[in-house]
Amino acid sequence: MSGVAGLLRHNGQPVNFEELMGMLDVMSYRGPDGCRVWKDGSTGLGHAMLHTTPESLGEAPPLVNRNGNVIITADVRLDNRLELISQLGSPDGEGTGDGQLILSAYERWGEDCPKHLIGDFAFAIADLRSQTLFCARDHFGVKPFYYCNGREMFAFASELKGILSLSNIPRILDEVAVGDYLTSTLDDVERTFYKDIWRLPPGHQLRVQHGELSVRRYWALDPSRELLLGSDQEYSEGFREAFDSAVRSRMRSAYPVGSYLSGGMDSSSIVCVARDMADGPLSTFSAVFDDVAESDESQYLNLVLSQNGLDPEVIRGDRISPLLDLERRMGHEVEPIYAFNLHLNWTLLEAASKKNVRVMLDGFDGDSTVSHGTGLLRELARERRWIELSRESRALSKHFEFSAWKQLGRAIWQYQVKHWTPRRLRRTLSAVRRGLNGEQEVQDVSSWQAYVNKDFASRVGIQDRINYYKNPAMKTERMEHFNQLTWGVMPYTLEMLDRSAAAFGVEPRYPFWDKRLVEYCLSLPPGQKLRNGWTRWILRTSMEGTLPPGIQWRGSKSNLGPAFERGLRKFEMKRIETVIRHGSEDLAEYVNIDALNRAVDRFKTDKDGGDSIVLWKAMNLAMWLKKVNLSVSTK
Repeated sequence: MSGVAGLLRHNGQPVNFEELMGMLDVMSYRGPDGCRVWKDGSTGLGHAMLHTTPESLGEAPPLVNRNGNVIITADVRLDNRLELISQLGSPDGEGTGDGQLILSAYERWGEDCPKHLIGDFAFAIADLRSQTLFCARDHFGVKPFYYCNGREMFAFASELKGILSLSNIPRILDEVAVGDYLTSTLDDVERTFYKDIWRLPPGHQLRVQHGELSVRRYWALDPSRELLLGSDQEYSEGFREAFDSAVRSRMRSAYPVGSYLSGGMDSSSIVCVARDMADGPLSTFSAVFDDVAESDESQYLNLVLSQNGLDPEVIRGDRISPLLDLERRMGHEVEPIYAFNLHLNWTLLEAASKKNVRVMLDGFDGDSTVSHGTGLLRELARERRWIELSRESRALSKHFEFSAWKQLGRAIWQYQVKHWTPRRLRRTLSAVRRGLNGEQEVQDVSSWQAYVNKDFASRVGIQDRINYYKNPAMKTERMEHFNQLTWGVMPYTLEMLDRSAAAFGVEPRYPFWDKRLVEYCLSLPPGQKLRNGWTRWILRTSMEGTLPPGIQWRGSKSNLGPAFERGLRKFEMKRIETVIRHGSEDLAEYVNIDALNRAVDRFKTDKDGGDSIVLWKAMNLAMWLKKVNLSVSTK
C-alpha cells in the first residue's frame, strides 16, 4: 500500500511543487520509503512509496514512459503479471514493477487498460499528448481513491486528508452523509462527509480533459453466469484452485507476511493455506476474550495454532477499550468511525508493525464471497418445492441449533412478500447469519426515527434515501448473493481498514476479494452453497484435509457484540455520559438528545446492550464534529 496524489489545473496555471508535497506530507506514513513528485505545467502527480512486493523495490514512481509524455502514479498490486508481461513484453521480464505494467498497458490499450488488469489498484495517468488525466480503481474498492473537481482544478488522493491539505478546498459538511451514517444507510459508493469531495466507485474509471470530467464503469459482476460442472468434486477442485491462487497472489512480498486469525472459517482457511506457502513461520495475530465467553474463539483458534509453521501473537481483546487511541484513529479516518470493532484491528496492526510485517492477510467478509446459501430456501419456497425446503430447513436447524419451523416460516413469508427490497433482504440475511452464529442483534436499524432529529431527517430526506436504494425482489439465490457482493458497505469498510493499516505501514490484502474467486463463487449452483443443512458448503468440502475438522464443520461463531458492549461499560461509561449529556450543540442538530440520554440510562443497567451501537455512533459523530469544525452548506 502506497499513497497517490495529484493536481490538474483547468486554467493552465502551473502546479505548485509545495502543494503537491503538502498532499504527500499529510499521508507520509503511507510512504516510509520515500515521497516523490512529477510536474509539468498545469499537471502534477505525487507518490508516497511503501515497498511490499519484490518488484516494487526497483520502482520510484511517478513513472515516465520513454517519450516523456505519459506519466503514472499508482497504488497497485497486480495478480495477472505473467499474462501482462507476455502480452506487453518488457526488458525487465518478470522483474517488471506493477506500476510499469499498468503504464505499458495504457500505451497498448489506452483507456481500455483497466479491463486487462486483475488485482488491487488505484492509479492516475497524465497523458500530455491529449492533455488528459485518466484514473481507475480496482473491481471491489480495495485501494481507495478520492477526488474533487472544482472550477479551477481537479485534485485526487488516496486519502481525504490529501485533498483537504489544499488551501482552496472548502471544508463543508455533507449533511446527507451524516444521515446515512446515523441510519446505517451505507449503499452510496460515491459520497463522503465533505461536500464536493467524492469517492471513485469500485470498477470505475475517470477522465478529466479541458475541465470536463466523466466517470464510467469498466467492469461489473455478471449475476447471469452459471457454472455447470459434472460433479461435486469438480466444483470443489475449481474452488480450491481459485482460492489457493488468491492466497498465493497475496503472499508476494519482499517483507514478512502476517495474517489475522480469529478461529472462524475464513481466517483459518487463509492461514492454513498460506502457512504451506510461506518460506518460514507465518505470523498470525489474534484477539481472545477470556472474560467474555460469548465473544471468545479460543477453542477454535487453538485448533489452528496447535499446528506447526505459525508464529502467533495473541492479545486480550477484553482488556481494550473500543475507544482506544480514539484521537489518533480519528486523525487517520478523517470521518466518523463506523466499525465498532476497529480498535481490535488497530491493536493487532500495531503488533504486526513491531514484527516488521508489511503485508497482512485478512479474511474480511468471506461470508459474502462464498455465501451462506440461505437464499436457496426462498428459491425453493418460490418454486413450491416443499419437500426439499422442509428437508433443508430441518438439516439447517440440526447443524445450527434453531427452529426448523422458523426457517420454513421465514422462507414462505419472504416468498409471499410483494415488494422485497435489498435493505429488508440484508436484514433477513443478517438475522439468519446471527441465528447461525448464535448472535443477538445489537441494534434494530428501523429504530433510527427514535433518536434522529426529526427536522434534520426531513431536511436531508433520510426516508427518501432509504427508499431510493430499494429494488424489486431478488428471485434467485444467485441474485441475493450478487446483491450482498455489490452492497455499498463493502468498499466503505475496505476504505476504513485501509486507513487503519496505513497508520502502521501495513498493506492489507484480502484473498476472498480476488476477482476470479468472487466470480467463481457467484456462478456456483445454489446447492454448492447450501447442502444438507450446511451453509458455505463449497468452502467446507474444498478445505477437507487442510482445515481442522473442528473448524471445517463448526456450526456456530462467536459474537463480538458482548465484548464491545462490556468494553464500553467498563472503560468508557464516564466519557459516554460526558459527551452525550454535555456534548456540543452540533450533535443536537442531528440527533434527539433526550432520546440519547434515555439510551445512556438504559445502557448503564441493560445487559442486552440494545443501545450500544446508537451510543457508539452518536459519540463518534459528536467528537468528530468538534474536531473538524466544518461549515454547513446553506444550499
